[in-house]
Amino acid sequence: MSTPAAANRPAEERSVIVRVPATSANLGPGFDTLGLALSVYDELVATRLPEGELEITVSGEGADGVPRDASNLVVRSIAYAYEAVGRRMPGLRLEAKNVIPHGRGMGSSGAAVVSGLLAAKGLLEGDVALGPETLLRLATELEGHPDNVAPALFGGLTIAWVDENGPQHKKLLVHRGVSPLVFVPDFTMSTSVARSLQPLQVPREDAVFNVSRSALLIAALTQSPELLLAATEDKLHQNYRAQAMPETDRLVRALRDAGFAAVVSGAGPSVLVLADGPGRRLEAAEVAASIADTPWEALMLAVDFKGGTVREYTEGST
Repeated sequence: MSTPAAANRPAEERSVIVRVPATSANLGPGFDTLGLALSVYDELVATRLPEGELEITVSGEGADGVPRDASNLVVRSIAYAYEAVGRRMPGLRLEAKNVIPHGRGMGSSGAAVVSGLLAAKGLLEGDVALGPETLLRLATELEGHPDNVAPALFGGLTIAWVDENGPQHKKLLVHRGVSPLVFVPDFTMSTSVARSLQPLQVPREDAVFNVSRSALLIAALTQSPELLLAATEDKLHQNYRAQAMPETDRLVRALRDAGFAAVVSGAGPSVLVLADGPGRRLEAAEVAASIADTPWEALMLAVDFKGGTVREYTEGST
């Protein structure tokens, strides 16, 4: 990403470039546990300025609704990291290019949190080291749960959990035959509203059902993509949320009836299809086009294996 505003910066101004992938959480049965990094990226150039200064420019997805003051989620995440390591918050210039859709279940808020933390990591380099465990802990504290921030940080398929030592994760490599497709609608869904629709207790048989499918899903994603349809069945959250997004529910059911491993992406309303080959995605897109009452943008994606990255800015960086 070229940054004309970076020209003629004083030598003491340090700049870093951050790139963070979109994510899809839950993946059907893996509620609040499984997440997948996808090849859609938000990019950020963060520059350290004299204390008290703050300049923010935003382009791309949701730009009109992004705050340009200290309430900005990226700014708050940077400040959180600086406070956590006992350093004074510097002034900042942020130049953000947003590509991840907002409010669509593709981890936009988690990406913003991770962008801020990685920016802080880069700006603090040589003074304080922010390791992966610290980054995951801070991101989870800011986001509330680790299922989106873990794949955004580390890439690939992640299993995330919390124990007495805080949030933990395990990254797994996804079978090369798994081909993600995301259907993105032109309407949004609030994560807090989606969560409010779920009961605090579920039947024992539903819990057992999801345990079996979650275990199967790990095998399907890493070894046996032909098992994805059965492995993505869920009884913990999607049915309860269906009333709030009937178009999403209709599309998921139609795709599954046609043999595709379709699930609600995160809290919705986007729909994730885990196809067992690139060609199958085109067939899924045809099914969606045949039944959709509202427009859905079909994103043919890959699994991101790197996760979020940060590097020092140099003139001409892209």
